[in-house]
Amino acid sequence: MYKQTGDSQILAELYQRYMDMVFAVCMKYLQDREPAKDAVMNIFEELLVKMKKHEVEHFKAWLYTVAKTHCLMQLRAAKKVRIQSLDGDLMQSAEEPHLNGVFEKETHLNQMTQCLEKLSPDQKMTVELFYLKEKSYKEIAGMTGLEWDKVRSLIQNGRRNLRICMEDKSV
Repeated sequence: MYKQTGDSQILAELYQRYMDMVFAVCMKYLQDREPAKDAVMNIFEELLVKMKKHEVEHFKAWLYTVAKTHCLMQLRAAKKVRIQSLDGDLMQSAEEPHLNGVFEKETHLNQMTQCLEKLSPDQKMTVELFYLKEKSYKEIAGMTGLEWDKVRSLIQNGRRNLRICMEDKSV
């Protein structure tokens, strides 16, 4: 609908639904609250242009990729090239292989798996259906027999409990 009308309010309402996810992605990569907030706003500005050019079937997955790419590009632009002086000549040093990111992601994933297990059974089930299986509140309510408001509450509380657990470094 935004592509046909160009009404940014339509896109803003859609984006609002996924701002928490976009912020979480930005925090994951940028690891600083203020740059992550700035990135959330910059990504919306990118969407105003990109949504006119692309056919998007799965907005949430596409938006996740846009946010991730935005953050990675920001990190790449901020990375300074190290220059060393060697016998009066300037030489650019080779970038060190960066395996720490791979290990960090694996550690993060393991911690998230442990934290998921600590959620109540209903919170765990609804969080997994919503985030991993990409089901809507309505679909989850239909699958589980729970009220829509109860599903929403379980997901919000589960997400909060998951975040608290993830911030606890002893897990």
